Amino acid sequence: MNQRISILGCGWLGSELALALIDKGYLVYGSTTSKIKVNKLKGVTPFLIDISKRGDDYSEFLSSEILVISITSKNIIDFKILINRIEKSEIRKVIFISSTSVYSNTNSLVTEETETNNSPLADIEKLFKSNYFFECTIIRFGGLFGYDRKPGNFIKSGKKIENPEGYINFIHRDDCIQIIQQIIMKNVWNEVLNACVDNHPKRRAFYIKEAAKLGRNEVHFNEQSENNYKIVCSQKLKNILKYEFKYADLMDY
Repeated sequence: MNQRISILGCGWLGSELALALIDKGYLVYGSTTSKIKVNKLKGVTPFLIDISKRGDDYSEFLSSEILVISITSKNIIDFKILINRIEKSEIRKVIFISSTSVYSNTNSLVTEETETNNSPLADIEKLFKSNYFFECTIIRFGGLFGYDRKPGNFIKSGKKIENPEGYINFIHRDDCIQIIQQIIMKNVWNEVLNACVDNHPKRRAFYIKEAAKLGRNEVHFNEQSENNYKIVCSQKLKNILKYEFKYADLMDY
């Protein structure tokens, strides 16, 4: 195959995505902001890239056809500069990893047609959606978990969990990687896709179960909270990709 793909941000998700793409026969350029981590990237051609550093030249990194952006920055100026560089590069297709946090808690079902909130991430999404120099698909992932990222550890010691009667919107890393691969292989571009499992347990039941896995039998909840929530629908993704989630039941995985 030997098609080259660049992954901006080889962290917890991006590094494993890189390995999966390499297994599929792709050549992968991968970036990190850490000098220590750059030498630990496995199987990829490594790059040290921090998009906040204006003078850095990473044109070689952008010499792929496809770019996956998986970084946590929410600085819109940095992204405007990045997009300007992408426009002048060989990149023709972009996958931007976003989050379901762009939806406010509406106490209802939300889809890709639901209005997003006023947030830096939503504004960054708009930059990509309005660009005509490249094709871009935006994936709005729910809360990420899997392997060393155990939901039971999300509970801070001594803190009460808010909205115990609200609902969970989560997705396992394995499903994230499969979804990204299918978007690439099936050429699904210029789309916005929600990505979290259909199973939405209440926060109380979910976190009691997850804490017990780690031997934590006392979980405290803020019973005075308003229990605001949203239920994220991923039906559009399932229809387009014909996708079935590997970890579909958050109460039994």
